[in-house]
Amino acid sequence: MAGTTVKLEVYLPPQTLEPLRQALDQAGLCRVGNYSHVMAVQPSRGYWKSLEGSDPWLGTVGELTQADELKVEFPCPAERAEEAAAIIRRVHPYEEPVYYIIPVQNDIF
Repeated sequence: MAGTTVKLEVYLPPQTLEPLRQALDQAGLCRVGNYSHVMAVQPSRGYWKSLEGSDPWLGTVGELTQADELKVEFPCPAERAEEAAAIIRRVHPYEEPVYYIIPVQNDIF
């Protein structure tokens, strides 16, 4: 997959945006051509119920929790997607961060 691009999407609490952006930039990610810090951010509302055995960052085991979150999307070279996912897991406060690695077809044109 060398030379191809994927899009990473992650849901996170608003206070995590800047630490994530800085960590990704320090790794040389979120770049398109001569532009750095390339990402899109949209407000979101997350819902989850922490099950027995979990250690929630927010909420209480057994109760439905909802909170304001941000949906963050950014481009990434496919060969560096694992590195980007590791950065997300390191910076993200949730025990189980929700993120997606999505193939992008832009490179076929």
